Amino acid sequence: MEQLIKTAEGILSSCLAVKEGEEVLIVTDDTRKRIGEALYEAAGNLGCERLLMVMKERELSGQEPPKAVAAAMKNADVVVAPTAQSLTHTNARIEAAKAGTRVATMPGITEEMFSKGAMTADYDQVEKLTEVITEKLTKASEARIEKDGKVLKISLKGRNGVPSPGVYKKPGQCGNLPSGEAYIAPLENGSEGEMIIDGSMVGIGKLESPLHMVISGGRLRSVTGEKSENLDVLLKNETNGTLCELGIGTNEAAILNGIILEDEKVYGTVHIAFGTNTSFGGVNKAECHMDGIILRPTLYLDNEKIIEDGVFCI
Repeated sequence: MEQLIKTAEGILSSCLAVKEGEEVLIVTDDTRKRIGEALYEAAGNLGCERLLMVMKERELSGQEPPKAVAAAMKNADVVVAPTAQSLTHTNARIEAAKAGTRVATMPGITEEMFSKGAMTADYDQVEKLTEVITEKLTKASEARIEKDGKVLKISLKGRNGVPSPGVYKKPGQCGNLPSGEAYIAPLENGSEGEMIIDGSMVGIGKLESPLHMVISGGRLRSVTGEKSENLDVLLKNETNGTLCELGIGTNEAAILNGIILEDEKVYGTVHIAFGTNTSFGGVNKAECHMDGIILRPTLYLDNEKIIEDGVFCI
């Protein structure tokens, strides 16, 4: 526990710039209680007014927390959320940010991840690359992903890129920890093609064999491959199956381990997600938000090659 507390102090200081006297709320669930308690102790060591709220594990990423938790999030200066399922794309997180709360979400975080891998990155470098990629996403009208002979085209017209550099020091700033990605909400009906997901997938974990996805009119039409039945929720209705995110990993220390929190940050990877995107510029509210990681992709933004076989070209 002492090592967890020491790591937590570093996170609160360097990534969230907590100040003595600030109200720091730790939101966790029964599965991540030790990490929550470490953050709680660390906040106290830094002179903060700290609170710890423990809830039942959510059933899916993107499911709202209890009303009492959502209300507390809006009234805190800082929220840190180590949970099994993601609160990143919930209305509770959106409203907290609107109220000026700095929010760091840690969906799927483990005690091992808490002390190595992406958490150990040089976040100054992560922030610089993330800003460059975010600007390119904002300027682009279309993204094209190529992988193993499959091509997926994604319309980005009128949408803004979002940085998640792992540094949230200003009121209303929020994102994942560990972090290191730039992402965007595509037009909900603007994705066409096929893609191979071969890194990891929410609902399955680290993939032993690839998934093949067919996308038309912005919606997932079919998914095949080992354990693809675990993704049936995406075919349940059109909102769940809407391609809602394109993301690019920018953290050189991140390790692919089957936990999406870190996997989607792996340097030179691309990920797509299905479901809710209302928290970052989209209009699709679904029952879930489920990401899939593409290893060694080639990515174009308009006609500029950004990544070739997993290596940045910029």
